[in-house]
Amino acid sequence: MTATAPREEQLWSRCAGCATLLYRKRLRRNLDVCPECGVHARLGAPDRVRQLVDPGSFQPLPDRLADLDPIDFVDVLPYPHRLTAARAGTGLTEAVLCGTAAMGGHPAVLAVMDFRFLGGSLGCAVGELITRAAERALDDRVPLVLVTASGGARMQEGALSLMQMATVSQAIAALREAGLLTVSVLTDPTYGGVAASFATNTDVVVAESGARMGFAGPRVIRQVTGRALPEGFQTADFLLRHGQVDMVVPRRSLRGRLVALLAAAQGGRRPVVRPAVPRQHPAPPAAVRPVAPGPIDGPTSEPGSTDADPWTTVRLARHPGRPTTLDYLENAFDGFVELHGDRLGGDCPAVVGGVARLDGRSVMVIGHQKGHTTAELVARNFGMASPAGHRKALRLARLAARLGLPVITLVDTPGADPGVGAEEQGQAAAIAENILALTVLPTPVLAVITGEGGSGGALALAVADRVLMLEHAVYSVISPEGCAAILWPDRSAAPQAARALRLTAPDLHRLGVVDDIVPEPPGAAHAEPEAVARTLRNAVLGALLPLLDVPAATLVRRRRQRFRRFGAARAGIRAGAR
Repeated sequence: MTATAPREEQLWSRCAGCATLLYRKRLRRNLDVCPECGVHARLGAPDRVRQLVDPGSFQPLPDRLADLDPIDFVDVLPYPHRLTAARAGTGLTEAVLCGTAAMGGHPAVLAVMDFRFLGGSLGCAVGELITRAAERALDDRVPLVLVTASGGARMQEGALSLMQMATVSQAIAALREAGLLTVSVLTDPTYGGVAASFATNTDVVVAESGARMGFAGPRVIRQVTGRALPEGFQTADFLLRHGQVDMVVPRRSLRGRLVALLAAAQGGRRPVVRPAVPRQHPAPPAAVRPVAPGPIDGPTSEPGSTDADPWTTVRLARHPGRPTTLDYLENAFDGFVELHGDRLGGDCPAVVGGVARLDGRSVMVIGHQKGHTTAELVARNFGMASPAGHRKALRLARLAARLGLPVITLVDTPGADPGVGAEEQGQAAAIAENILALTVLPTPVLAVITGEGGSGGALALAVADRVLMLEHAVYSVISPEGCAAILWPDRSAAPQAARALRLTAPDLHRLGVVDDIVPEPPGAAHAEPEAVARTLRNAVLGALLPLLDVPAATLVRRRRQRFRRFGAARAGIRAGAR
């Protein structure tokens, strides 16, 4: 009896939706969709590929992964141990499976994520593999199909994982410019940095029946708002009602819909598929090596805070007396004229922007606005931008490009607004569009992390040619409290998480995420706000002036190279056979 028990368990499966006991072969024939209640079970990437592509047509892309632990992350387990367990449990080398294939005879490149592998999290290797898939689609002049399943960016790789949102987005932008179709298929679940980048900035967004997608997860939203969530919140049907996806498709019809889209992109003619020209991936440039920048009148490469406790730095970055964007506009810039509204129905108070003068030059300044008192913080939503705030920032950035003005962004936010209303208004897509647009904006972009740089809400204003960071600011893929709640037994481990995340200015300078560190006076920025404003003014001028004479096409190319190399350099990927 006991000897046959494991075999008996394999013959049957219990539906997670209706708890019906189902014959496993019958469930497989039904594409892992419960015939009783219609619940779509999650699929691994290999099974997903088999369901979508023409038999025998899938060819994995010939990339091989090196072991990766870019920030030596340790929680209750070292990161390499988690990777080893994920590889053993899934049979995959990473959380995405990429390759060329045909669907209905139409060629395409696929990148299929697998939630079983560390929650489908987006890290350097995943970002690099998806980017190379997009580059292969560009070389072959064929569509790119992304199948997403992810909890978001990978905490164990810190801010480097956050950079992948921009890396993959700019690969999508290149396909847009070439007139090639991009399609994302949202499966359950798709959240965080994946939702706020390539999952929602493709030409067509398809949601599989039963999929859930959003920027903030339901648990986070409930904790922040203290409210019960609406019925069906963030489900595929919810997304369709709120205009965030093109269609909701049951699994049995998904292949047919994709074939129809690929046929439409082909325009009735079979494309000529050219052999791909091997891409050259040079050694990591200065942008991702720990080098000390040249002297600038203001910032230094490694101020005296190098050995400061990261948790102390987190508390300094959040100090209510710390200068805000409006404080810097008053003390570091001249003649600020604020511009309001996203022109679509909202004016988010957490984002301020407008034209100003800097050393006699007109600039566009856009930044997060917190406040100093409780009333100001509440009125400004603690600097957490809504979709209207992101869209206002994007409108002003595009206006600056038309007027030939450089863009200066001041980043100080714990993250994007995690509210129900923000999700209903398309928070993930709003962040994704900002990131995508900034990668190709034809004017200089300079970002300064002045306080908290929290997750995708910060990156939405920080895709730039140069990134400066105040000495006691922080920049991270997730808050220490959030990281501790997920990877440690409880939130009391936040100080440990702060150390593990490598979120301080010296850490991020060594990783190449920021270019220069702007020093603060003893006691931090809130002790001498006017002095910090003068230092910041000098630092911004020193970083901006060399960019003003660079042709727009060169700026965009270099900006793309900056983010492209975060994946290639840190993932340790080598071309060659698997």
